[in-house]
Amino acid sequence: MEKEIISSRQFTIVTFLYSIGTAILIIPSSITGAAKQDAWIAASIGVLLSLLLVKLFLTLANQTPSLNFIEANEKILGRFFGKITAICFLIMTFLSAGELLYFIGIFMKTEVMPETPTLAFALLFSIIIMYAAYLGIETFARSAEILFPMFIFIFIFFIISISPQITFENIQPLLEATKTSMLYSITRFMSIFSFPLLVLLMLYPASVNVQQAAQKGLYIGTILGGVVLITLIVLSILVLGPENTAARTFPSYALAQRISIGNFLQRIEIIMAFMWISSIYIRTFMYFYTTVVGLAQILKIKDHRPLILPMGIIVIGLSQIVHPDIVHSTNYNNEIWPIFSFIFTILLPILLLIVAVIRNRKSKAQNNETPQQETKNDNQKV
Repeated sequence: MEKEIISSRQFTIVTFLYSIGTAILIIPSSITGAAKQDAWIAASIGVLLSLLLVKLFLTLANQTPSLNFIEANEKILGRFFGKITAICFLIMTFLSAGELLYFIGIFMKTEVMPETPTLAFALLFSIIIMYAAYLGIETFARSAEILFPMFIFIFIFFIISISPQITFENIQPLLEATKTSMLYSITRFMSIFSFPLLVLLMLYPASVNVQQAAQKGLYIGTILGGVVLITLIVLSILVLGPENTAARTFPSYALAQRISIGNFLQRIEIIMAFMWISSIYIRTFMYFYTTVVGLAQILKIKDHRPLILPMGIIVIGLSQIVHPDIVHSTNYNNEIWPIFSFIFTILLPILLLIVAVIRNRKSKAQNNETPQQETKNDNQKV
């Protein structure tokens, strides 16, 4: 199959929308429950720390500039151990793809169409994901370019429309959260926002045309995505209050429901839902695409497309059993996911980077010894 290449600009847009992902729905309530009105401070610290993770991921990717993350595992750790770590990583991405389909279904059923089963939404959304995976990463990147300006326009309109309902007393007093709750909130935020950025190494550097510009794009996309999430958290606290924000499943959607301009422009929250659907589409695609392409590479299949339909059917079924209810989903994202994702998105890259650096130093030392040995042999002959 011919290798697909995207531009650094497209990669920046994908990074921006991918970093927002499901966080746009669940982050405000998730971290406000622990940090209360200081949740925006925890999110700000989380964005700054996320830049260190971006540096880690870029450093690792530059060790194998012509390979994606799955191929890099086998290259660095060897055929046997590399396949094991790659399979474990793909299990995480596949489970995450199923969970995001669950989120789409439960959000639409809870907030928009309560009489429709979640399976219907998961089926329709998965068809879009499978079709995008079939068309390839270049078509997906172009679709992200189309979604980006619409996302920005709706987001700006959202801020302007909800601003008259801001109550600054809701964010006071500042710095009331304990160190434990602040650390807990930062970890939650990063586990959803920046830990999954490792998946983007399936695109960078192997599928990006200008790697140097793409490195900057990864930083820019992460920062902009963080700004969007911090803004949503601040607005949720200022409008809904910290207690109300923590109590709601989807507080950002509750914000959109409060928009009322002149008692004329009302009930436009479904238009605002376009933001969330766009960002979740980008992240779900990346999880599913990583799983399918990674599995094809492990099985030595040149074209990943024959795997799209069977894996798509399985992920639809997975979305129906991954969480029995929203309470289980909330507990999973707050308690289990930070640990689960930390193992495969932080510890695994650190291990790969250490092994890659050691192997590179050994190979350089051997290359330096070889000319010296040849020179000694030549002198002995003379």
